[in-house]
Amino acid sequence: QVQLVESGGGLVQPGGSLTLSCTASSSNFRQYTMGWYRQTPGKQRDLVANQTSGGIPNLADSVEGRFTISRDNARNTVFLHMKNLKPEDTGVYYCYGRTPWGLTYWGQGTLVTVSS
Repeated sequence: QVQLVESGGGLVQPGGSLTLSCTASSSNFRQYTMGWYRQTPGKQRDLVANQTSGGIPNLADSVEGRFTISRDNARNTVFLHMKNLKPEDTGVYYCYGRTPWGLTYWGQGTLVTVSS
């Protein structure tokens, strides 16, 4: 079983920046598509960003130009760099990893609150 451990959430003011990290306990990390979903109360979990094993990023329209995703395969870690944060970015951010053979693993979630 692969463990995903997230960190970096917290309280930030509108317009601020925050970086989330997610480290996987898998030696096959470099083969995974890695990404982040966001969930707010009463809503479904929506994709924020992901990155393929080949490094191709995909970002939701709502965060395009403000968020970037990157990965460090040597550290089995994926990052979500968030800037110009808005109150609507508030939510629990879940890291996930999808293997080439169809399995998906999830982190425990980290809370991001954007508020003045």
